Amino acid sequence: MRVWRVSSRDGLLVIYSLAHFAVLFWCAATWAQGGWPARVAQVGLLAAMTAYNIIVVSHLFTHVPWFVSARLNAAVSALNSANIGQSVQAYELTHVRNHHRYNNDAPGDTGTTKDLSSTYRDGQNGEHAPLLRYAIGGALQSLRDRGHELLVIVRLGKPGAGERVLISLAWRREPRRSRELRQIRIDRVVRWLSLAVLTVISWQWALFCYLPAYFLALVMVNVQNYYRHYGADPDNRAADSVSHYGRLYNWLAFNDGYHQEHHLNPGAHWSQLPTVHRRHRTRLDAQPRIVSPLPAMLGFLHAGRPLLHRAPADGDGGRS
Repeated sequence: MRVWRVSSRDGLLVIYSLAHFAVLFWCAATWAQGGWPARVAQVGLLAAMTAYNIIVVSHLFTHVPWFVSARLNAAVSALNSANIGQSVQAYELTHVRNHHRYNNDAPGDTGTTKDLSSTYRDGQNGEHAPLLRYAIGGALQSLRDRGHELLVIVRLGKPGAGERVLISLAWRREPRRSRELRQIRIDRVVRWLSLAVLTVISWQWALFCYLPAYFLALVMVNVQNYYRHYGADPDNRAADSVSHYGRLYNWLAFNDGYHQEHHLNPGAHWSQLPTVHRRHRTRLDAQPRIVSPLPAMLGFLHAGRPLLHRAPADGDGGRS
């Protein structure tokens, strides 16, 4: 019987997901036993694992679920929802059906962007939003959204703008629409139940380790997304993202560096992205685009990065 939808190598991502979940409970159980150096190390470890899960593991799953079985995919969605502190199904709706539809667009006639995560959304005069506002402000907004989700679950609050966005992004036809919205609820219940159990194990860990680590992870994810698009041309489908072709990074991150290729073919499995690059190479080489010598997380160290989003009148590095 066929188990894997595309490749058995996705089993590595399943192993990471299970390991991440186990590490959460191990950290909570051992928090009181370690000194402050060990506790600081736990914060760093969980922040890195959560950021990697969001950027690589869950991101890949939202585009190409790993299993043939819908039930196994639903279980993975719930598992990683506990790991990344948000519904993976909701992540799919906002990322796959919003971000990859509008591709980090610049503000249009309405004065804002259609892409809810666009780096231009809070920018001025056609510029990206300032990095700190995008990274830290976005992380704070995510924390507020997670808190509101809890209020909705326990029926202490009414669905807000975020809930209405998810409903609008859900598949329009039944039964898929109901299945997606139900999965969001399941993801959230599993996420909050797991956090409740972890808090019972050690409320000190939840307060002094989990929350800081989660916030740091959100900041790192926002930095990653910022430099995946910073300076790219939002009006050019072959130059609206930034790729990094370093072998080590792409080996460790399942070809995450092929971001322009990912934008050109969001439905391609991670193992196929080098092939997508070869297929579109003539098109990609036909106009200016940004290829970074560094992974997006370190994009702020990319000196002399072209700014293709600026008009030619701005000088070198403008659109051509």
